[in-house]
Amino acid sequence: MLLKDLLMEYVFNCQCRKLSDKTVDNYRKQIEYLLRYLETEHHITMLEDVQPRHIKGFLMEKTNAGRKPQYVNDLLKAYKCYFKYAYEEHYTETLLTERIRNLRQPKVIIKTFTNIEIKKMIDYYNGFDFLTLRNKAILCMLFDTGMRLNEILTLKDMQLKQDFILVHGKGNKERVVPKSPFLAKVLFKYLNARNSYFQYRVLPPNVFVSRRAKPLTHEMIERVVKDAGKFAKVSKEVRISPHTCRHTYAQVQLRNGLDLYTLSRLMGHESIAITQRYLEGIKDREVVEAAMKTSPLMNL
Repeated sequence: MLLKDLLMEYVFNCQCRKLSDKTVDNYRKQIEYLLRYLETEHHITMLEDVQPRHIKGFLMEKTNAGRKPQYVNDLLKAYKCYFKYAYEEHYTETLLTERIRNLRQPKVIIKTFTNIEIKKMIDYYNGFDFLTLRNKAILCMLFDTGMRLNEILTLKDMQLKQDFILVHGKGNKERVVPKSPFLAKVLFKYLNARNSYFQYRVLPPNVFVSRRAKPLTHEMIERVVKDAGKFAKVSKEVRISPHTCRHTYAQVQLRNGLDLYTLSRLMGHESIAITQRYLEGIKDREVVEAAMKTSPLMNL
């Protein structure tokens, strides 16, 4: 079987499983990267000719080129899914990636925004026009719910409930996140401004739209965060991005005493092991302060 034909079938399978367009596109590009290597370096275009050593050789080449373990492991994840599909569909008799292990990754302390930086970023959008209210609502939602960028981009009016938000996450899995009074107030002001601004136009079902009544793009929301971060003079050690807002949400929740299991559910993680990464950035003093709030004897 041609490797490129297998790729087409695998991509179609991912789409049938309702994986996000971004995830499917990333898998396709990563696998095409390997297929080009196999054809160029080993003249391999057929699945039957691929051996584990060829895949290992490609990953080793990336490692020797200075690529970080996280990058190489991300590639391997895509290849494991690709060849697992081939095995499950009986195109191969063995699972080619079964004995290929991930590289050991160094522990990385996730740098997040401080409380002062968060306040300054939110205060940057201080006005009553449609765009300012929209940008403030986006920023507040990122910080107050921990939602992913794509989840906010695709958020519909019908998902906004009285005291919670119904989120459609990765793999179209549903979860609920609370809508705090602070966020509810900001959203109320924005939605009033939006509906007034577009009172004579038909809007898409998306909560957040552009001034031309179109759904927002990833770049637009990234710009909302970057402009606010620049104004707040965020530390150079911190990456100013929507995903850092999500990291910040997680660490603040843990510092405030939220348990790991509940946080994992709120963030839509597949396993609690993913959520545990956020513990790395919490200082000993913050752990002590959080534990004081939940002291068994003090809460009798």
